[in-house]
Amino acid sequence: MSPGRRLTVALVGLFALVVIGWFVKGNTSAPPPETTKPVVTSAADAATVPGADSGLEITALSKLPAEAGATWKLIESNGPFPYPRNDGVTFENREKRLPQRKSGYYKEYTVPTPGSPDRGARRLVTGSEKEVFYTGDHYSTFVVVDVKK
Repeated sequence: MSPGRRLTVALVGLFALVVIGWFVKGNTSAPPPETTKPVVTSAADAATVPGADSGLEITALSKLPAEAGATWKLIESNGPFPYPRNDGVTFENREKRLPQRKSGYYKEYTVPTPGSPDRGARRLVTGSEKEVFYTGDHYSTFVVVDVKK
C-alpha cells in the first residue's frame, strides 16, 4: 500500500472514531431521570395550597430535589438567579399542561440539575395568584408545590 493510501485510510478511520465517539457521548451525557416520587398532601391541606384546583398532584417542596428548595428561596428573595436571561421570564404554557391563563401570568425559573452541561430539564413555574408548579421533565408533567411543607 502506498504512503498516500495509508494516510487516507488512517484519516478515514480517525474520522469514523470521532463520529462514533460523538454519538456515544450524545446518548450517555443526559442526566438521570427524576427519581423523586411526588408526595400528595392530604385533602384538608390541599384546600389551602394555591393551584390545588388545577387537578394536578400536590407535592411538598421538601420532597422535591434540594435544588428546587434553593430556587424557591431565590424566587422569594428576588434573586440573583443563576440564569438571569432565562429565570423570571414569562412561561407561555404552550404544552397546555397548566391551567390556561392570559399571557404573562406564569413565570419560570431554572432548578439546576447536577451534572447537566446546560440548564437541565427541571423548572419551577409560578403563577400570579401565588401558585407554584414543578416539572422535572421539561414541561411534560407538573405537580403543584406546597411551599409551606
